[in-house]
Amino acid sequence: MVWSYGTSSSAVERLYALFKHMLVWSLLLIASDTAFAQSSVASGSVPIKMVVLGDSLSAGFGLSEPDAFPAKLQKALKAKGIAVDMTNAGVSGDTSSGGRDRLDWSVPDGTQAVIVELGANDALRGIDPAVTRAALIDIVKQLKGRGVAVMLCGMVAPPNYGADFAARFNSIYPDIAQTYGVPLYPFFLEGVAANPKLNQADGMHPTAEGVDIIVKNILPAVETFLGSISKRAS
Repeated sequence: MVWSYGTSSSAVERLYALFKHMLVWSLLLIASDTAFAQSSVASGSVPIKMVVLGDSLSAGFGLSEPDAFPAKLQKALKAKGIAVDMTNAGVSGDTSSGGRDRLDWSVPDGTQAVIVELGANDALRGIDPAVTRAALIDIVKQLKGRGVAVMLCGMVAPPNYGADFAARFNSIYPDIAQTYGVPLYPFFLEGVAANPKLNQADGMHPTAEGVDIIVKNILPAVETFLGSISKRAS
């Protein structure tokens, strides 16, 4: 038996009417899904895709994965009703130049927000602050060029390299934030640095309790940062 749609005019007209009906419903469903997605993003129910691009301080050196900064930040945001699809792109030992060199694969397409936590290793190694500045500028410019929102976390130079080095290094973060219009959290280790109770035996990497303090201190700034993304999406 050979199946066909038929050749009579009435059959064709009925078929055409059916197709029009199906098309109208398809368009209505697509429009409904799009509106739902947009409203969900605006309300925060659709997770914001976020990456923490950093070094060992955010990667969670010496800690279990749930105790690392990105995981604890995600948990704290969830408690505030803010859904985030978080990626820990911290690499122990990484410098600002290293973060720039791996930017494309560390921050995949579709990422909406990046917290940049880099520079501590630059300072510890005495890398020329001009090199650190250039690398961080490249990171910020590349991300903004891709339409990704950026939040910059500042670092503070250790005292052993002298006042001139410290002045040149410490000015990097506020200068970049002002020039490129990105939010700045002035010092990532605020409230934790140099406190032996909140750092591991090496005196540099925070304990799980130290990470709790970092998350508590930075959370209001991150909320504001993500709020601006939700407003933009709506």
